[in-house]
Amino acid sequence: MLANNKIAPVTFRSHVFTAVAFSRSISFKELAAFVPEIELRSRSREVRLPLLVGGEIRTRTKPMAPSLGSMREMRIPLAAVEEIFIYPFGVAVFRNIPREIREAWIRRLEGLPHLEQAGEGEDFLVQEEDGATPKIANGVLTLDFLSPQWVAIVAQTMAQSTAMEHYESIVDDLFARTGIIVSRLQKKGNVSMHVRPFHRFIGEAVATRNDVLSNLHLLDKPDAVWDDPSMDRAYDDLRNEFDLADRYHTLESKLRGIQEALELILDVARERRVEFLEVAILMLIVMELLLSLFGKS
Repeated sequence: MLANNKIAPVTFRSHVFTAVAFSRSISFKELAAFVPEIELRSRSREVRLPLLVGGEIRTRTKPMAPSLGSMREMRIPLAAVEEIFIYPFGVAVFRNIPREIREAWIRRLEGLPHLEQAGEGEDFLVQEEDGATPKIANGVLTLDFLSPQWVAIVAQTMAQSTAMEHYESIVDDLFARTGIIVSRLQKKGNVSMHVRPFHRFIGEAVATRNDVLSNLHLLDKPDAVWDDPSMDRAYDDLRNEFDLADRYHTLESKLRGIQEALELILDVARERRVEFLEVAILMLIVMELLLSLFGKS
């Protein structure tokens, strides 16, 4: 009698997501080089690319711009629960991919010009638990079912976090280099009169800031969360787990501070150039007067 009333055990299914950042963004043309031919089957929001080994690569474009150039991600299914997401801002996310296969894909991507892995990969665990409501505890996302929508959400959030980490290292380097110039200004009261290096430095800071603003889409919610309040709440918890919003604003503030400091230093360098020119002109006038006086004598 008791045997018939036993409660069925709760089953768990684990999924490991690994995100890897690369040294630069990746264009669609470069990604298309991985397949033998390109076939555009639909002008809506999905592009399908046939694979040599069977199956297909699917890419998703922005809602209002379904062109190849506006691709948001390339999704490559390898098996039932194994797939790869490649984002144009230079991040690949691997779901349940064994290490040796993951490393082979990384080496394949590193075959692109001037592209190399930037830093170690970042892992995140998702567990499916029968009857569970979406929640994050101890760094693990628990769901009743890992739907394709949730797979895309987790992959995108991890890609943003990993890209953010890569940009943070770039900005920290810019910040340190700016600090050296400011320290010289503080100690010596002047900077180099050569303004071209400052122009390049400011351009580098502005380009990095533009990459952050245009590529990461950190304030854009995935389409799937708008119509599902529970998914929306869990997505906010997922963003908070990776601290995306605060890191984004900190990064933007640092970049703005670097740009403002460099513009101030550039103004000082220009003033030194003006002073130098004024002294040079004054010396030329004095020399001309002396030559005219001695010439007459």
